[in-house]
Amino acid sequence: MNKEQIAEKLQTNHARFAQQLLQLNDADFCYAAEGKWSAGQQLDHIVKAVAPVNLAFGFPNFLLKWQFGSANRPSKTYDQLIEKYNRKLKEGGRASGRFIPAAVIINDRAKLIARLNKLVNQLVRKTKSQSEEALDKYILPHPLLGKLTLREMLYFTAYHVEHHRLLVEIGLENR
Repeated sequence: MNKEQIAEKLQTNHARFAQQLLQLNDADFCYAAEGKWSAGQQLDHIVKAVAPVNLAFGFPNFLLKWQFGSANRPSKTYDQLIEKYNRKLKEGGRASGRFIPAAVIINDRAKLIARLNKLVNQLVRKTKSQSEEALDKYILPHPLLGKLTLREMLYFTAYHVEHHRLLVEIGLENR
């Protein structure tokens, strides 16, 4: 995928997630099965996951290289990255630390969705401003997947929200 396609996928997937959450009634938004996250917590998790990516994409590339290094391999394809993520989840990988969502109440929904929309719009603009070469040259750390190229981090971010959108759907179907 080129940067324009990635930007479109980021926008589309996050908009679909936000729309799904806006359509939930209050009880469904707050419902969590035993040991699972509510839709609101899924939203909080996504906001917490997109924020540092957006922040990192605002740094000059020389600073990314100084802090994290540069890629020593080609970027994985979207499908390869998703396969790696799903394998890590099957091996027991889970969110940790600052990515674990807080309790979310219905009154938080609009604020969190507005925050997510703002972050995604900023990330889309920053993605489009990067060169295709830079997306494959510079790396960022991911807590579960290790070092990812900027392109791979964008792939992950676009897929990650879709993964959580499906978790919300499944959680409510199994209610």
